[in-house]
This record gives sequence, structure tokens and C-alpha cells, in this order.
Amino acid sequence: MEILSLNGGSSSLKFAVYRTDSLRGQLACVEAGSDEASSDAETALTSVLSRVGPYLEGEFGAVGHRIVFGGPVYAVPVRASDAVLRDLEAFVEIEPLHLRIELDLVRAARRKFPDIPHVLCFDTAFHRQCSAIAKRLPLPPGLDPLLQRYGFHGLSYEYIASELGNGAGATVVAHLGSGASLCALEGGKPLDTTMGFSALGGLMMGTRPGDLDPGIVLRLLESRGYDAQRLSNLLYYKSGLLGVSGTTADMQSLISMADSDGRAAEAIELFVYQLRKYLGSMVAVLGGLKTLVFTAGIGEHAPLIRAAVCQRLDYLGVRLDDAANQRNERVISHPESRVTVLVVPTDENIMIARHALQLVGARQ
Repeated sequence: MEILSLNGGSSSLKFAVYRTDSLRGQLACVEAGSDEASSDAETALTSVLSRVGPYLEGEFGAVGHRIVFGGPVYAVPVRASDAVLRDLEAFVEIEPLHLRIELDLVRAARRKFPDIPHVLCFDTAFHRQCSAIAKRLPLPPGLDPLLQRYGFHGLSYEYIASELGNGAGATVVAHLGSGASLCALEGGKPLDTTMGFSALGGLMMGTRPGDLDPGIVLRLLESRGYDAQRLSNLLYYKSGLLGVSGTTADMQSLISMADSDGRAAEAIELFVYQLRKYLGSMVAVLGGLKTLVFTAGIGEHAPLIRAAVCQRLDYLGVRLDDAANQRNERVISHPESRVTVLVVPTDENIMIARHALQLVGARQ
């Protein structure tokens, strides 16, 4: 059986095809790739299918989809249905950057493959294991049943947890890409994460600001002529690394410009400063630190950022091996470091395929 994983993000559409000899067999990737994110779901799907077609032996047994936000109800993967998709439509206003594209892609894939299971895998599901107090917002009850902390990048964190096993101890995982967040893990289970109600919160990101004083939002609304649409555009598309640098949200480009461009250097400095500050909060939740993991685009490919973050973490026992860090090796901590520092490439696609296989296998 072959399973197609579709992973719609804010800047790209990642995809992969996995093959298994039996419903409960091991998954092997036969083709994977990435396209730029597109608002036209039909065109995006056609492009993916044209690229994976030569590698298929037969028809897909299932299609797995990343869904960034599942709200308080969808805490496990589910099979797509008209009713489920109607439920999720209500969440688009909470997470417009990803969810509109993802739901359109699900519908396009269901039209293309109406007779096979389509499995929805929720980024927020992993963090539903956090304690009630970690999910609580300091607001009066009854305002809106959706108002709570959810967390994001859950499929990535779930994969990293599966790679580390149970021996990693108190762990902070830094998922650093165009979207960025941290997650505190103990025994492979999440205790807390930096993103909250929406994918705007927590760390500074490529085009998103991370946490802001609510007074800033009120001032923009009351005194600077912003309405909800203009504010949403500012927060989702014009802030973060792009907003500070004024030129780009791409970290590698900013690093290459930093020596001659003061705003690029400032964007990097602010990103590192906030990352180090929020990492401290995750360590406080854990009560210590045994393992630090860098993953995703920046985390896996930017030694300068990793070194800058770790430079001020010697009080925790973090010590890098500079040569290993430059080579992007899996273990980049010095042998005498009390904290193991790892670079672990994430794989959301295989988590999607695993969930699809598990659900299809259970149904059959």
C-alpha cells in the first residue's frame, strides 16, 4: 500500500509517498519534495501528483493531511468527512495563514481520490497532553470556549520525541523555521510550548512577531487607524524578521547581509535574544535541562544561530563543539558538556503517514 502525505505550511507544500508491504508493516519513503505554497489547491495538487506519479506502483491506499489547528475537540487523527471539514471551517479565522490552504487541499484531494480514506493529522493534538494549567489563559471563564493555549508544530515535536526515546530526560526542542516555537518534553511528553492560542504567539518568526503586549494591539486599533484586516496582515505577513530587517524573512539571507546591513544584524540579534529568553522559561518548567534539540530549517542549517543561542547557556552546563556545530552533525555538544545538544532533522511527513496507516489499519 502507498500513502501520500500532504504537509501544507505557511511558506511551502511538502509532500512524500510512503510504501508498506502490509497494513501493519514498516513505511519506506519512495519520493519526497517541496513546492512553494499556493492559494490554488487544484494546481498545487496537480503539481505534486505529476512529481510522484513515476514512483507509484498502484493507487494510493490513503492520503494523510497536516491540519495546523484542531481546536479543543480534535485531539487525535480523524478521517475526513463533510461534517469534520465544516467544523474546521470555523477555525480558519483563528489560523488563516495555514488552515485555509490546508482545507482547500483536503477538498481537492477528496475530489481527486473520492474512494480512499483521507486522514487529518492535527498539529495541535500533541500538546493536548499538557496539563490543564499549562493550557489555561488568564482570562475570565465564559468569554469564548475556544480561548485556551493549544500549541503548534505538534507533528514535528511528536517525531523528535519518537527519535529521542525515553532516555533524553528534561528536553527542550527548538523548532526554528519560518514559524518558530519551543517545546518542553519530559519522557517524550509535552509539558509546555511557547505558542498559545494562535500561531502568532511565542517566539519572533519569519513574518510573525511572536508575543506582543496587548496594549500594542489596542493602540494600533484605537490611534493608528488599523482595523481587524489590516492588523491581521501586519501580524501574519509583515512582522518578525521581515519587519525588523525591512528586507527579508530568510535567515540565511540575513546572515549574509549582517556585516553590511544594520537592520539585518538587528533582526538576527533580536531573534537570538528572544530564543534564549524563552528557552529559559521552558527550562524553568522542566526544572533543569539534559537535552537541547535544534530542528527545522533554521535549526538544522544555521550553525551561527545555534552557536549564538548556546553562547550564554553555560550556566546550564551547555558547551558546544564548534567544529561539530559547523558541520551540522547530530551531536554538536562538547564531550564535557553537561547538556547534550543535538541537531535532529524533523520529519512531519512520516508522522502524517504513520497516523494515516494506523487509522486505516484500525478501520480495516
